[in-house]
Amino acid sequence: MAGLRARLLGWFAEHQRDLPWRRTRDPYAIWVSEVMLQQTRVETVVPYYHRFLARFPDVHHLADASADDVLAAWSGLGYYRRARLLHRGAAHVARELGGDLPATVQGLLAVPGIGRYTAGAIASIAFDVAAPLVDGNVARVLARLFAIGDDPKSTAGAARTWAIAEALVSPRAPGAFNQALMELGATVCVPRGPRCGGCPVAALCRARAEGLEHELPRVSPKRPPRRVDLVAIVARDASGRVLLGQRDESGTFASMWEPPMAERGAPLPVATKGARRVGEVTHVLSHRRLHIEVHAAEGATAPRRAVGGYRRFRWVAMGDLGEVGLATVSRKVLAAAGCD
Repeated sequence: MAGLRARLLGWFAEHQRDLPWRRTRDPYAIWVSEVMLQQTRVETVVPYYHRFLARFPDVHHLADASADDVLAAWSGLGYYRRARLLHRGAAHVARELGGDLPATVQGLLAVPGIGRYTAGAIASIAFDVAAPLVDGNVARVLARLFAIGDDPKSTAGAARTWAIAEALVSPRAPGAFNQALMELGATVCVPRGPRCGGCPVAALCRARAEGLEHELPRVSPKRPPRRVDLVAIVARDASGRVLLGQRDESGTFASMWEPPMAERGAPLPVATKGARRVGEVTHVLSHRRLHIEVHAAEGATAPRRAVGGYRRFRWVAMGDLGEVGLATVSRKVLAAAGCD
């Protein structure tokens, strides 16, 4: 264990990428980065991270912000439930904990929205607590290093991976060590075609010794996304404003704004005249493939009550679209209607 730790820490000190969240020990900034990095590429996260912290520089600013402002700052980053949970957690920290994130894993786990991985990341990186963490990159590295045959997402595979991570974490430099594991998975021990020639712990890797480096980790096949056919209406009024509806507080796009849409064959939530088809948009989510037929209309009658999965509607000037929470798919729909 000591030799593996030493090799990883030495490699990380020399080869780590210069990322903005590695230049701070601020627990709040580290929390924001870890939430953003879940299921999102580093290259995508960096500009969002800078803009988000500029807009909400500490937990109090985030807690005091409206949900609409938070979702607008997150707009385009995807997986919007992360933003809603981060906002809820910030409110808890600001109002119940005086604005200070707990310095222990157990304390962090009591914050709404912080799970086992995020708690381990904040505790180790911000507070030097010898806490383990396992994300997709770490799970892949450990599966190869220790030749774990179970699917890391299975109950048995997850339990074994977490146990190894806990035994392995460096007591002297836990934050750097955990980041080294993640960095190795992101840049060297990649999913396909692991770059074993540049791996600092290749000599200690059981999968490589057994010729299994291309077979591990073993993961269960994903189900193909289900096709969903939708119709969207992009309505503009005489002054060029666009009609948007805000989704209910549940579902994939909870509380996000979008051009009103409904499944094909179902009634649309707004009434229009002279709508014409202008294009089609395809957008793939983790479990659904959205096929959206886009129609444009001059004017529309928006209901004054919740209907069709929307809780309210509003006309938004083109120059103000950046101030509301729009998902990437909504931007695609607007672009298809010439509103980009």
